[in-house]
Amino acid sequence: MELPACHHPLNFSSTTTTSHLVNTRVTISQTTLIPIRFHHQPPSSAPHLRHSFTPMDVQRATIAGASLVEDNGSPETSSPINIGGRIGEVKRVTKETNVSVRINLDGSGVADSSTGIPFLDHMLDQLASHGLFDVHVKATGDIHIDDHHTNEDVALAIGTALLQALGDRKGINRFGDFSAPLDEALIHVSLDLSGRPHLSYDLCIPTERVGTYDTQLVEHFFQSLVNTSGMTLHIRQLAGKNSHHVIEATFKAFARALRQATEYDPRRRGSIPSSKGVLSRT
Repeated sequence: MELPACHHPLNFSSTTTTSHLVNTRVTISQTTLIPIRFHHQPPSSAPHLRHSFTPMDVQRATIAGASLVEDNGSPETSSPINIGGRIGEVKRVTKETNVSVRINLDGSGVADSSTGIPFLDHMLDQLASHGLFDVHVKATGDIHIDDHHTNEDVALAIGTALLQALGDRKGINRFGDFSAPLDEALIHVSLDLSGRPHLSYDLCIPTERVGTYDTQLVEHFFQSLVNTSGMTLHIRQLAGKNSHHVIEATFKAFARALRQATEYDPRRRGSIPSSKGVLSRT
């Protein structure tokens, strides 16, 4: 015996992705009901897709994960889609430095840095390339004295730009963890975009300078970035004898851990990754 369910035209074209209501029949064989199910996706203009824009960044547009209920009652979710990217832009001017930073967390690894400190520019290139962030940094400062103020203010501005780009941090992974080797060097970085600034730093850089760059400034760079971004950051050296390798592996591991932490977790469906329901700088 056959029971007709609903009568609508059925399109069997293999090239179409548009959903159609179909002619569904339920076959009764003795006491067994065998339903024929068809999965479908809603058109892009479906009214239940939600657009949210953060005031921190007018160029950020996120389509929140839509919950689709199938005929068995289970939800399907879509990942957030960013239009234009999550962008932070900062200009910091003091009597010692003039720094401009623009960072796009949803970029493609574009690096454009000119700080007057060649080794720092090289490290910022690692941040962009391995984090897949677009990083634009322009800085002038009193490097005729030393690199300290410029190194510090660039890091402070990058941390502030990260804070802006992250916005309310809805839907992100929040945590990042990565170990990066570079020849004999091996560095482990673990971080939490918690809103609570903390740096735990354990590098043993064997020389005082790499080129003209004072290696003491590596710790100061990350401490300054942590202070303004509200990040918990742990850096551990597992191996390494070459100063350049140790520092570069540190920036590479940091970039990959930050990329992991800022990427979206589709299972969260746009919720804030905290049991408190909020992640703030204070």
